Order: sequence, then C-alpha cells, then structure tokens
Amino acid sequence: MPGYSATWRCEPRTVGRARDLVRAALHTWGLDGLTDRAALVVSELVTNSVQHSGRRMVRVSITLPERDQVRISVSDKSSGLPALQAPDGQAESGRGLLLVDALADRWETEERNWGKVIRAELHAAPDS
Repeated sequence: MPGYSATWRCEPRTVGRARDLVRAALHTWGLDGLTDRAALVVSELVTNSVQHSGRRMVRVSITLPERDQVRISVSDKSSGLPALQAPDGQAESGRGLLLVDALADRWETEERNWGKVIRAELHAAPDS
C-alpha cells in the first residue's frame, strides 16, 4: 500500500514536521479534505510521544490502505501506553487523546516488544 514515513528526534519541532509529512501525503493522494483532521490527529499523537515517552526518537507514517482511507501511525520505544483521560476544566493539558478519539474514525494502540504503535484511521467523505 502507498505510504510515507520518517523517523525524527523526539523533540517539539517534530510535531510540525509530522504535520508537513501528513499534509504532503494527503495532497499527493488527492485527499486534501482530510488535511485539517489528519494534521490535528498527528499533532496530538506526536506531542504525546514527545512529552511522555522519554525516548530519543519517534517514527511517523501515513499509509493509504484504501482509496478513501488513511492510516496515521506514531511509534516510539516507550512501553507506557496512552489512556483517555477526563481532565478537569482548569487543566491546560490532557485532552490530546480526547481530540484523537473525536476526530479519527478509529484508533488503537498496539504494544510491541520494543515499545508501541498508535494508529488512527480517517475516512474521506464521499465528495472528497
């Protein structure tokens, strides 16, 4: 299946690089209608890895399993698994996975012997 991927240092500027990768892939595939949702999803997933994994590197990939479906994957070598939280109204963080859950058609975490992969799937609207 078609796809793009990159591995970067686990640092804040990687979030922007991940958004650029996703935007470029979606444009190439003619799925510009998914750009805003996909950019926000990858931003949240990479931000979680940068802030919580404690690892040096993060890998981002985007694939096209079907003509109207993309899969964004973020992997790192941390065994710490993400969990949906219900932050209090005053919290300044802790809403990333809530956004992913609201924007993605499906998402999951897969544990690996070396760490984890978090995948989010987005489907294009019929007119995209």
